[in-house]
Amino acid sequence: MSKRAQMLLLSTVILLGATPTFAQIKIAVAGPMTGSSATFGDQMKNGAQAAVDAINEAGGVLGQKLELATMDDACDPKQAVSVASRIVAEDIKLVFGHFCSGSTIPASDIYDEAGVVSITVSSNPKVTERGLKTIFRITGRDDQQGPSAADYVIKNLSGKKIALVHDRSPYGMGLIGEVKRKLDTSRQVIVLRVGVNPGERDYTALITRLKAAGVEVMFFGGYHAEAGLILRQAADQGLKLQLIGGDTISTQELISIAGPAAEGTLFTFGSDPRKDPAAADVLKEMRAKNLEPEGYVLYAYAAVQVFADALKRVGQVDGPAVAKAITANTASTVAGPMGFDAKGDNKQPGFVVYQWKGGKTDYAPGI
Repeated sequence: MSKRAQMLLLSTVILLGATPTFAQIKIAVAGPMTGSSATFGDQMKNGAQAAVDAINEAGGVLGQKLELATMDDACDPKQAVSVASRIVAEDIKLVFGHFCSGSTIPASDIYDEAGVVSITVSSNPKVTERGLKTIFRITGRDDQQGPSAADYVIKNLSGKKIALVHDRSPYGMGLIGEVKRKLDTSRQVIVLRVGVNPGERDYTALITRLKAAGVEVMFFGGYHAEAGLILRQAADQGLKLQLIGGDTISTQELISIAGPAAEGTLFTFGSDPRKDPAAADVLKEMRAKNLEPEGYVLYAYAAVQVFADALKRVGQVDGPAVAKAITANTASTVAGPMGFDAKGDNKQPGFVVYQWKGGKTDYAPGI
């Protein structure tokens, strides 16, 4: 054997021997890392990274380390398609994302065609109603969330004049549609249904209409930035609103925007994993790093755990095989046992009504 051939063989042996040490399994986190919903992108990224770190410290998965790749879609459908195409091009097979339903729906078509498995927190029912085999929803659906909010109003605020306001997004319109469907069954007084444009800074026209209609309760299908501005400007104009929204107004940023006007605001969200004793160790570790696991942080952590569980069962990074393993099994996670039905929906989603009070959230009175 020539000296050159010997050197090539030696190099190959060294590389092969080093592969298990340096090989990594990539998981993409795709969501709004910039823009008005960036707080949720941070939650997704922080929770997923904490899970990746914990799993790697325990030895990784399949003898390999997990690596997180953060992708920004700014909650824009076109940008989400570009992000999805990039993920496929980089041969990443596991995605936690997207956040906004308007981004998740087009991106998941690309993932499914390429055999990429995605776990999302998007709540529009269409996400899992299209027969895709590689998408899973770790939280609940709007046709579960909307009725939960409406039931609370029927029980505690019945007979008051109600406005349904949405931000024209798939999420906002879908949520308000589900709320209306439930309210109609009990003949609640809906005096106004209107859409607003996301990103607006002045809601005087809306508030004028709310005041003229004598609105007392406003359901809002949209995100915290707009909700906060509406609350603050309504208070400035002498209108006291009982606002109730969905999971997207669960962030502390609502308080930063609305100030005292946010007091008493109601919203729906899944059961808070922070209240589960099984999450105590993870909570302690995160808080030691000055990270409060609010909102979607622990759901992001759980999504990575679901991926890790499926990878161990399959023994390889194969998208369709991982998807089948997720469907067929229940994973133990920081957010409780996670099992999914044939559509990809969480088998035990559940929604609870919460209230902002004193800058913090707790269960709403009367639930």
